[in-house]
Amino acid sequence: MQIYKVGGAIRDALLGLPVQDTDWVVVGATPEALREQGYLPVGKDFPVFLHPGTREEYALARTERKTAPGYHGFSFHASPEVTLEEDLARRDLTVNAMAQPVDAAGLDGLVDPFGGQRDIEQRVLRHVTDAFREDPVRILRLARFAARFDDFTVAPETLALMRAMVAEGEVDALVAERVWQELARGLMEKRPSRMLEVLRDCGALARLLPEVDRLWGVPQRADYHPEVDTGVHLCMVLDMSARLQAPLEARFACLTHDLGKGTTPADVLPRHIGHEGRSARLLGPLCDRLRVPLACRATADVVAREHGNIHRSEGFDAAAVLRLLERCDALRRPERFADVLLACECDARGRLGLDDSPYPQRERLARAQAAAQAVDTAPVAAAAAAAGARGPKIGEAVTRAREAAVAAALATSP
Repeated sequence: MQIYKVGGAIRDALLGLPVQDTDWVVVGATPEALREQGYLPVGKDFPVFLHPGTREEYALARTERKTAPGYHGFSFHASPEVTLEEDLARRDLTVNAMAQPVDAAGLDGLVDPFGGQRDIEQRVLRHVTDAFREDPVRILRLARFAARFDDFTVAPETLALMRAMVAEGEVDALVAERVWQELARGLMEKRPSRMLEVLRDCGALARLLPEVDRLWGVPQRADYHPEVDTGVHLCMVLDMSARLQAPLEARFACLTHDLGKGTTPADVLPRHIGHEGRSARLLGPLCDRLRVPLACRATADVVAREHGNIHRSEGFDAAAVLRLLERCDALRRPERFADVLLACECDARGRLGLDDSPYPQRERLARAQAAAQAVDTAPVAAAAAAAGARGPKIGEAVTRAREAAVAAALATSP
């Protein structure tokens, strides 16, 4: 039995990056032999075990064979006869297809049959073998890696292979949960715009997110959007969300905030009157299709509907600000509203030459939200009732108290 460190741990070490997780492959062993040594089996589709001490994953060397379209159409073969090189050959990218003996240090004993170290030096993402085409998830994974390693390019032959996979309908067979998993991880990478660029280059974005794909080539008013192209603006917004270290909920809202601009009638361009409402209507089916988590969906819905009003809110009086807060459900969901405001700041600063511009709306509305939320409504309602108010009149009294608190907060310098 031989044990090797494999994959991302070696890649990241060669790149001088912190190694987050370490995966291991075991050559020349059987499931029974690992169980006898105390390893705990956890794999459903193929033999994967947890180390009895470290709880790291150890997988038996295996080969794969395509049996049907999509992500689940595979059969696996694991036996003591499967070699390390055969196991590495089934992996997606050369930079992930290297191994080292368990006791190796530095580059000692590096096993690199497919040139992964060379591709790291040349900053290239390249598929290992033609077997790449058998798993459409690899298109998403490569796009995600492009977002993480933003100075890497995609090898021309790999891009051509991805385009062929799209043309053959492989991405159409992907399950929603896996698409969302890879998309969410890509949004959280260093430069999420690269993920969209790679998916567009191979044609996968039009299949997976047609509402997003159609934004490229749609013009906007140059006086407000110097970058003009809506797709270019989207990429800048997403990269701003990474720069501001936004959580996933805010980054997904950035991705979907302008969907409605893709359906603006041609005769009114470059204006986009009413695109906020169209964005919200397009968002629902997209979230249903990808089974987007509720927290991401709810935040994105508020941003889609209200980002224009939030941008314009510097000119709102206390009453208008309170109505905006209520539409955003900011008093009941202050943590969500914080993400909404962050996404709106990314939108405002994700424009050509405006990436370092201030966005006072975020602090101003957060201050107003805190003031309105701090109003103790019980004594206000009790006083109104004691004065003879009933039903809606009591609600009006609470609203007036909140408006007064908001007005005082807005009058206070930050």
